[in-house]
Amino acid sequence: MAPAIRILGIDPGLRKTGWGVIVSEGSKLGYLAAGCVESDGSLALAERLRQLHEGLAGVIRSWAPDEVAVEETFVNRDPQSALKLGQARGIALVVPAMAGLAVAEYAANLVKKTVVGVGHADKKQVQMMIRVLLPKSDTKSADAADALAVAICHAQHRGLRSLTALMRVAP
Repeated sequence: MAPAIRILGIDPGLRKTGWGVIVSEGSKLGYLAAGCVESDGSLALAERLRQLHEGLAGVIRSWAPDEVAVEETFVNRDPQSALKLGQARGIALVVPAMAGLAVAEYAANLVKKTVVGVGHADKKQVQMMIRVLLPKSDTKSADAADALAVAICHAQHRGLRSLTALMRVAP
């Protein structure tokens, strides 16, 4: 049997960054925790990013994940919103990297397809499937549910990623 591995999934956002921790042992998944790191919208951008940084660092200290998966952002029509979201996503990538953790990235459509079976599923469908796949999860937050979905996606695809990397290295 495959060893148990803790996976932290992150759904980046400037207002709310969702996070979820699961344990994966072979094809068996277990819920550990989920929540959101929130930033204060009345503060300057730099302070809000600091809040996200400190919050995610605290999650990593508390839950000691082995690997991290972050959802890629979609292109937004509003350039200012896209830029701010990109900065929050940068925090979501750098905090685990600074902790020495491997970080994988997954497109939102792949996350939804893996968890729901449909690449364009809505947030309610994702939340429903999280309750089915992780019955002990009690999250009411769509952001935390999305983060758990990212972690599940990583659990399902991490072996394939490793195999693909080995194939690139092999002569």
